Amino acid sequence: MKFYPLLILFLIINFGGLYIGNLLMNNGPTSSWYLSQNIAPWTPPGWIFGVAWTTIMVCFSIYLAYLFDWQNSRFLWSLYAFQVALNVSWNYIFFNQHLTLFALIVIILLLIVILYYFLTFRADTLQLKRFLLLPYIVWLCIAISLNLYVVVHN
Repeated sequence: MKFYPLLILFLIINFGGLYIGNLLMNNGPTSSWYLSQNIAPWTPPGWIFGVAWTTIMVCFSIYLAYLFDWQNSRFLWSLYAFQVALNVSWNYIFFNQHLTLFALIVIILLLIVILYYFLTFRADTLQLKRFLLLPYIVWLCIAISLNLYVVVHN
């Protein structure tokens, strides 16, 4: 496949995943359950989440388009499907089902997958492009700290 068709495909899937995750949140951070939780003092204001996830998914989609244009394999598609499933399911597990410890495990697994991309695919063609994953890695570290705070303090 070529870069631009892949980019469009990944943008559609990644933003579609965000949309589905949002639908599964059960009002998410505005729900009575979440508002009754002890949340981390460093929890960003709500609008930051939209900006962060938009930036993350644009950068991630660009990275994936380069990666899959360079090496297109069944393993990569399986890894990507696993990543999408983890990303979408976290919203449902945390906000809808209130399984905060299980959600913590899911988001740690998601970080491991993104770190796997970052550390494994370092060919010359991807050497600098892998830094497009840094917003995702940083945000997942923040999200893990927020999720962990809820687990420990509630």
